[in-house]
Amino acid sequence: MQSPIICLVTGGGTPSALQGIIRDAAFAGVTLIQIREPSLDDPTLLSLTRKAIEDTRETGCQIVVNDRMDIALAAGAAGVHLRGNSFSATRVRPKAPAGFLIGRSVHDVAEALAAAESGCDYLIFGTVFPSRSKGAGHPVAGLEGLRQVATTVRVPVVAIGGISLENAASTLATGAAGVAAIDLFRGNIPLGTIVSGLRRSFDT
Repeated sequence: MQSPIICLVTGGGTPSALQGIIRDAAFAGVTLIQIREPSLDDPTLLSLTRKAIEDTRETGCQIVVNDRMDIALAAGAAGVHLRGNSFSATRVRPKAPAGFLIGRSVHDVAEALAAAESGCDYLIFGTVFPSRSKGAGHPVAGLEGLRQVATTVRVPVVAIGGISLENAASTLATGAAGVAAIDLFRGNIPLGTIVSGLRRSFDT
């Protein structure tokens, strides 16, 4: 996986709008895109994933599908991202082609260790900071929780939850291999500015 990992997680919208966001993000320098659209029916999700792969092929950005191994394989995606309560990576690996990425969402050290031992290639850990998508009162792990996970497992750990250009440097200073976000990529700041700002934070 490219380092630093800059991951866009999709968060709803029409298929045409999602295609535009995915394409623009990849050309702006986002390295990993997780298509997370549980409300789409199977044919639409498959079509969106195939279109995303086609549109971003020359960028080097990798496309993974959230928790849908069948769609990921049928579309020729780079991998699948498993929910925290999904099946184990040990069930995925025998069915996957060489180089197929398997990621997983984790929320503490114990989950991270289990996921890494099961054969995951990367982990997404959160929620690190308060996040609009999780709502008020949702528990946050903070930077210390992220640090504990990032320094315990040997696979890349990507931080998610309330990530911004202002807190990216402190987030990456914990040992995280990158950041993931939904809202960060949907604001009024140009995607190129966001990606370059995140890369500067990693260098810092």
